[in-house]
Amino acid sequence: MSLPDSIVPCARLVEQGDPDRFRTAMASPVAARAVLFPLYAFNVEVARAPWVTQEVMIAEMRLQWWRDALEEVREGRDVRKHEVTTPLAALLSPDLAAMLDQTVAARRWDIYRDPFEDQAHMDAYLDQTAGHLMWAAASLLGAPADQEQAVRSVGQAAGLVAFLRAVPLLEAAKRVPLVDGTPDGIAALARAARSRITRPDLPRSALPALLPAVGTRAALDQVIRNPHVVADGAIFPPLTAWRLGQSALTGRAAI
Repeated sequence: MSLPDSIVPCARLVEQGDPDRFRTAMASPVAARAVLFPLYAFNVEVARAPWVTQEVMIAEMRLQWWRDALEEVREGRDVRKHEVTTPLAALLSPDLAAMLDQTVAARRWDIYRDPFEDQAHMDAYLDQTAGHLMWAAASLLGAPADQEQAVRSVGQAAGLVAFLRAVPLLEAAKRVPLVDGTPDGIAALARAARSRITRPDLPRSALPALLPAVGTRAALDQVIRNPHVVADGAIFPPLTAWRLGQSALTGRAAI
């Protein structure tokens, strides 16, 4: 069984722009890939929009384009033609479209050089980006509503690990990525994220949504032990082939 033709451009976009999520989608059943690739392609497009130009107004316009597309989905109108919006619109309910609009809005932080206002602001950013994406994937793959917070806890933790890996690049771009960038502050941040992880109780069909979080606990433990790995860009590589393969085969994500 192969991917529908409408999904193939999304898969190619994810392969080029987010190799780790591409690997997790390819480790999933074909039916799940048809859900995951449009979602992950949307995430690639939105996440990179603030970074493809140094013109603030152009970056804002790029994000607004996606917000307008999601509004069309939410209101049941004809959705603008695009290799991602067309298959994405076929998946999303009005509620999920509204949730992903929050994801786009959160990405406005990436346009500017202002630091997070406080830790609550950073936590909201991680939830509205990584948490929303993971819950959208899980819910579309059959996760029950009572597991939303557990799924979000995993998504937020995985999002933090990805964010910590990006800290050297963000600092090189003259950004202030962390509320408390001291070793103690970084260790406390990782410790708090790890303590909030709750393993979701999901049907096997929804497991692929969790695969991008494989190895998250190990990475957070490393940061807790040695916060300097963040500045050194030496956090454990995500999604080792062994961990990903084990998770896909056993039906239990090795978070």
